[in-house]
Amino acid sequence: MDRRGRASAASRAFAAVTASVLVVGVLVGALLVVDAQRTAHHEAETVSRAVAESIVAMPLVAEALMAPGATERLQPITDDILADASVDFITIMTPDGIRVTHPDVTRIGLRYLGTVPDAPVPLTEEYTGTLGASVRTIVPVVSDGALVGWVAAGVTLGSITTDLALPRFPFVVGVALTIVAAGIAGAVLARRFMRQVAGDLPADRIRDAVSSYESVRTLSQAMRAQTHEHGNRLHTAVALLELGRTTEAIAILTETSRRSQALLDRIDVPAHIDPAVTALLMGKASQARELGIEWTVEIDPDAPPTGLGSVDLVSVLGNLIDNALDAAASGREPRWVDASLERGTSGELRIVVSDSGDGVPDEFTTRVFEEGFSTKPVGGLGRGVGLPLVRSIVDAAHGSIELAPDAPTTFTVHLPAAEASA
Repeated sequence: MDRRGRASAASRAFAAVTASVLVVGVLVGALLVVDAQRTAHHEAETVSRAVAESIVAMPLVAEALMAPGATERLQPITDDILADASVDFITIMTPDGIRVTHPDVTRIGLRYLGTVPDAPVPLTEEYTGTLGASVRTIVPVVSDGALVGWVAAGVTLGSITTDLALPRFPFVVGVALTIVAAGIAGAVLARRFMRQVAGDLPADRIRDAVSSYESVRTLSQAMRAQTHEHGNRLHTAVALLELGRTTEAIAILTETSRRSQALLDRIDVPAHIDPAVTALLMGKASQARELGIEWTVEIDPDAPPTGLGSVDLVSVLGNLIDNALDAAASGREPRWVDASLERGTSGELRIVVSDSGDGVPDEFTTRVFEEGFSTKPVGGLGRGVGLPLVRSIVDAAHGSIELAPDAPTTFTVHLPAAEASA
C-alpha cells in the first residue's frame, strides 16, 4: 500500500501537541494581558485615592477654601504635586463642584465634570472629563464637621495602558513564550517516544493494531467462557462414567449438545455474516450465563454485510457487548443484555446493544467516547480504550454511533452496507 502523503502516528502526535501548546500559550498570554490591565486599573484607583486623601490632609487646603483667593494659594501646590505624583490631574473645588484649581487654568471657575457625591464620602469612578476617560477619586474636605470643598485626582485610561500596563507586557510575552517552548519540547519528546514505540507507521495502522488486539481479546474472553462451561460438563460426564453412572453421563452430554444447538438456532446467523461474529455471539452467551445474565440476540436475515473486516467488526460488536455485560453484572436484578443486528431504514447494518445496568450518568454521556475516559474502576484492563476504538472504526467506515439519552442504556451503530461502502 502506498504510504506517501499519510502522516505517521508520531507526526500526528507532534502536530496535535504543538497545536494544543500554541493555543494554550495564546490563551495564557491573553489572560495575563487582561490581568495586567485589571491590575493597572486597580493601581490607578489606589494612586488617585491616595493623592486626593493626602491633599485633603493638608491643613492649608481647608483654610484656603474658606478664604478669598483660594486659587492663588492652591494652584501652585497642585502643580507641584502633579509634577511628582503618578496622576494626570488634580482638581480642588468648592462644595458645589466649582473648580478652584485645574491643570488647564482656563477651566478654573467651571463646574467639575464627574460625580459629586450627595454626602461627604469618597467616591472612585471611571468618567470621561476634559482630559478624556479616566479613573478618578473625589474626596471631601471637611473642617469642624462642615463640608468646605472637594479634591479630585485621576489617571486617564491612556496613561493606565502606557505607564502601568505596558511595562508588564514583556513579562507576559516571556511567560507565553516559555510555555510554548516547553510545550514544543514536550511535543518533540512525544514524537520521539511514539517513533520508538510505533516507528513511522501511519495512525490508521496503529488503530488497526489496537483493533486486532481488542478483537482477539474479546473473542478469547468469549471462547474461554464457552470452553469453561463445556469443560465443566465434560469433566462431570467423565466422572459419572468412571462411577458407572452411564445414563446420567449421557444425559449431561445430550443436554450440552442440545444447548449448543439451541443457541445456534437462536442466533441463526445468515451465511453472509462473518463466522467470527457467530463465534463471538456464542461465546458471549456462555459468558452471560457465567455472570447470571439473561442473554438475548436477534439477527435479521436481511441484515446486510458491511465493508468492515472480521477484526474490526468483532472489535465493534465485542466491545459493545463487553461493556453491556459489565454494566448488567454490576447492576440490580433482573440482569439482562440484548443485542441485535438488523437492516436499517437506509439499507445499512444497524447494531443495537442494550443492558439492564445503572446507565451512564448524564454528565458523562458526551465523554464516554473520549480516549482514556472510563466509568470503570481505575486500573481496570482496557480502561478507556473500547468505546473510543469503536467510534474510530465506525467513523473510518463512514458510519455513526450514538448513546440513547433514556434508560435502558442503549448503544446504536449504523454501518454502511458493503455495496454502499465499496
